[in-house]
Order: sequence, then C-alpha cells, then structure tokens
Amino acid sequence: MSESESKKKAKALMANKDKLEEEIKALTDLLESQKEVGMTESLVDEEQFPRADIDVYSVRYARNRIICLQNDHKALMKDIEEVLYQVHAEARLQDVTHMDTGADQSVPDAASQQTPFAKVDRVDDGSPSSKSGLLVGDELLQFGSISKENFTSLQSIGAVVQHSIGKALSLQVLRSGNVVHLSLTPQTWSGRGLLGCNIVPLKS
Repeated sequence: MSESESKKKAKALMANKDKLEEEIKALTDLLESQKEVGMTESLVDEEQFPRADIDVYSVRYARNRIICLQNDHKALMKDIEEVLYQVHAEARLQDVTHMDTGADQSVPDAASQQTPFAKVDRVDDGSPSSKSGLLVGDELLQFGSISKENFTSLQSIGAVVQHSIGKALSLQVLRSGNVVHLSLTPQTWSGRGLLGCNIVPLKS
C-alpha cells in the first residue's frame, strides 16, 4: 500500500522540526560559549559600553535568530498537530472500511492481537484520567485512533487530545494481563493538562 500524502507531509514536517531544533541548539550553545550570556544577560558593562569579554555582534545575531526560530517552531508544531490528526483520522476510516468489507473479524483474544505502545506512570487525583478509571501501570493498546501500528511519538497522543477536547476517547489498556475498555474525555480541570496523567512510550 502506498504511503498517503498526509503521512508524507507529516514526515516532511517532522524533518523540518528536527532541523529547527538542531539550529536552535547550536545557537544556544553559542550563547553559552560567550560567558553564558543567554537570552537576557546585559551586553554592556557598568559604564554602558559594549562588553569587551564577549562577541557582542554574534550574541545579538544568535538571540534574534533564536527568537525567529522559536516562532517558526511554534507554527510548525501546530501544522504537525493538524497533519497527525489527519493521519489518525485516515487510519480510523481504514479500520471502519476493513470491518465493513467483511474482513476477518474474529478476535478470540484481544490481548494476543494487540501490543501496548505506552504506559501510564502517573494519574492525578480528581483528573479526567482518574475519573475515567485509568490507573498507574496501565499499558495503552488503543488511545482513540492510535495503536502500536501508527504510534510515532507522544506528539501523536497530544494531537489527538487537542482535537478531542470535550469529546469521549475510546481507550483500551492492558491491566494485569486483561484488556480493559475505558472512555476518557480530555478537558480543562483544576490541575495541569487536559488529561491529568503522564504517559511514557514503551521501548519496542
């Protein structure tokens, strides 16, 4: 099966993100090499003359470039979020089509058919995750449209969460060898984030 245009776009955007982050790191290292001036340290001495112990021009250039790159990075992350959601929406549609065409639907043992891709290592009291029944130690088999087959990074989960605020997400978790089905609705609450839990990828 040929790769979809949305997947190609996602890969291209992720490659651009990596390049931006590499340049930002290089410029940050440059600032640290200049007496660790950072983004806010003064570039003039006590007499308001340009500091002689650093390359003022290089520092100014690096600071300005970092600000521009950070703005580009923010916009790029929004694009990545949109295209990842599109990729997962296409995957969902393929799953529905697969079922409608009468493909083999026999799933005698769900646990043997799926592989976990991430694990929950924190659940905050009173959070949407806590109310859904999610527990520390649960291993994710399915998070909305995300499964082991299409999981790429935690950004994938973040994109689905952002596009599902106020909407119930179907979850399948592996708990003590058993598959548990949950419904989790991302939403603002008194704590941090929209879920109130921490998810870490499982090493393949």
